[in-house]
Amino acid sequence: METLILVVVIAVVAIGLAGYFVVGSRRRSVTPPPTRTPVEPSVGEDAQPLPEAPSRTVDTLDLPETVEAPEAPAVPETVPETLPPLEVPEPTAGRLVRLRARLARSQTTLGKGLLALLAREHLDEDTWEEIEDTLLTADVGVQPTQELVERLRTRVKVLGTRTPADLRALLHEELLALVGTEYDRSLTTTKAADGSPGVLMVVGVNGTGKTTTTGKLARVLVADGHSVVLGAADTFRAAAADQLQTWGERVGARTVRGPEGGDPASVAFDAVKEGIAEGVDTVLIDTAGRLHTKTGLMDELGKVKRVVEKHGPVDEVLLVLDATTGQNGLVQARVFAEVVNITGIVLTKLDGTAKGGIVVAVQRELGVPVKLIGLGEGPDDLAPFEPSAFVDALIGD
Repeated sequence: METLILVVVIAVVAIGLAGYFVVGSRRRSVTPPPTRTPVEPSVGEDAQPLPEAPSRTVDTLDLPETVEAPEAPAVPETVPETLPPLEVPEPTAGRLVRLRARLARSQTTLGKGLLALLAREHLDEDTWEEIEDTLLTADVGVQPTQELVERLRTRVKVLGTRTPADLRALLHEELLALVGTEYDRSLTTTKAADGSPGVLMVVGVNGTGKTTTTGKLARVLVADGHSVVLGAADTFRAAAADQLQTWGERVGARTVRGPEGGDPASVAFDAVKEGIAEGVDTVLIDTAGRLHTKTGLMDELGKVKRVVEKHGPVDEVLLVLDATTGQNGLVQARVFAEVVNITGIVLTKLDGTAKGGIVVAVQRELGVPVKLIGLGEGPDDLAPFEPSAFVDALIGD
């Protein structure tokens, strides 16, 4: 019995303890955590409080009432391109006389060499052979050299005593006769009776300065008061038409050109047509500078001339020769003369290593005169050929 009572008591105590723990646990779960008071950081006794940030509202912002779009940049007015002023070419009258010093510098072997030989006290056979060699070296040619030596032999015997002045006068007279004064060296560049322009074709192989010569010739004609149209019929060389057009623009001469690789005869035909329409005095046609050994290409040059002649006759055919090529230039001259009727010769680069005797040789070869000579790279270094001034330059002062 006591044991039963003890068990009941223990059970009651256990139930009581369990109830206590359950109630305590519920109280802890609903009790809020204690409130924590924030602690300000210690910044020292002298620290100043931070200023409060100013509050800004929309009303305090400095905004403009209206926002304008930025102005577009001003577009500069189009200014028409100003063409460079036209150049005034140097007058051609007496131009060779003004260029005499330039020519004389490269011709001392011929003129002064002959004077030195003729001034010897005894003119034996060795001296005459030296005179003959001097003439041949100067590209005078075999036949003209023999003729000149024979005349000099005869004149020296008759002259007897030979002063420097006598020898100079003698040599000047004989060289002038050799160069020739009987040729008509004028250029036919004026209008015909029907008002059509004078037509000049410029022919020659590559490298002789043909296109440059055509441009310089335009300056010569403008300087003498002619109006000019240029025909760029060298369509096979890319820079030829541009080069010729530049020459023309400098003096106010218009250039007629065609597509690169186009038909040269067509360009030449159009150039003359334009010259007739504009009423100019002269039409200058620059032709292709083909190798003279190409038979088919030379035939094409003949075609250009025939097509141009549908408008009227070609007044001048000028063959440009590089004076430094010597006897090879004569070969070129022969072939061109077979294709077209050459009326005159233009000798370029006569101020370099060229021999002055080529003037005599080429005239003898073709039977046509040298009409123009080139004495430098300047635009006005193309001069009408004047035999007396040329011989003066050969002999020197």
